Amino acid sequence: MRGDAATRIQRVATIQNAAPGSIAFLANPKYRRYLTDSQASAMILSPEDASGWQGAALVTKNPYVLYARVAAALSPPPPFQGGVHPRAWVDPSAKVASDAWIGPGSVVEAGAEVGARCFIGPNCVIGRDAKLGEDCRLTASVTLCHEVVLGKRVLLNPGVVIGGDGFGIAPEGGRWIKVPQLGSVRVGDDVEIGANTTVDRGALEDTLIEEGVKLDNLVQIGHGARIGAHSAIAGCVAIAGSANVGKHVMIAGMAGVNGHIEVVDNVVITAMGMVTNSVTEPGVYSSGIPLDTQRNWRKNSVRFRHLDEMARRLAELEKKLKD
Repeated sequence: MRGDAATRIQRVATIQNAAPGSIAFLANPKYRRYLTDSQASAMILSPEDASGWQGAALVTKNPYVLYARVAAALSPPPPFQGGVHPRAWVDPSAKVASDAWIGPGSVVEAGAEVGARCFIGPNCVIGRDAKLGEDCRLTASVTLCHEVVLGKRVLLNPGVVIGGDGFGIAPEGGRWIKVPQLGSVRVGDDVEIGANTTVDRGALEDTLIEEGVKLDNLVQIGHGARIGAHSAIAGCVAIAGSANVGKHVMIAGMAGVNGHIEVVDNVVITAMGMVTNSVTEPGVYSSGIPLDTQRNWRKNSVRFRHLDEMARRLAELEKKLKD
């Protein structure tokens, strides 16, 4: 720490729009040009950038992480008291901790268990025999289907559905027959799941979301999949059934992972990547085609159709040259 320890901080702000009483941070060098003229009362900086700021500062090797901790301290979730709202319904056989809150319009079905200090916001459904560990937060309109298990400190944002039926169907005589989905979903400690994300229950074995996983909005996790601990998956990603995603994996937006394949630990899949086969070595993988002008795209699209022919001709020429 550098500067006056009595400096009063009330809020966090961006470096270019900070006002007195706020603390800002610099983690991206693109924003370094705003540092000199920032009106922030304090700054979170790396040692390399600290010389460019004359005011109060918190100097750290990872400004973004420290900013996250400061922001959480300055903007904690609103406090609540335990109880059941008059317009909520709790089955007599359910177990709800005395300091948990069940919001208006929410339903807690038979045999469910809601742990200490859980917050169940409005219009949530806690299905039959579902279990929530301590300090879980279901913000609003969250559905936990029957027998789903949440660990401790799980945060589920609006519209999340955990434990809906997986996409199990079998063809018979030109029609589809539903395959019963007999497994459930188990979610580890400190998991955060974004708005309108769905995690399907397993067909036979449980779908697993391990500890510390972060799922963005509009992510689809298929039945029987496993997402390894501390992996992060961005918006609009689809993980097909029975896929096994390792630990510390990062998957960028709109990527897809085929079912029944494995992605090992410490893999990064870039945006719009399509994982059709198992990834057996750590590293960064890409397959999305970058945006181009329409004119270039049309020319390249025509050429794509001739790649096989061109490859054969090239092989023939190489053979002739070798001969």
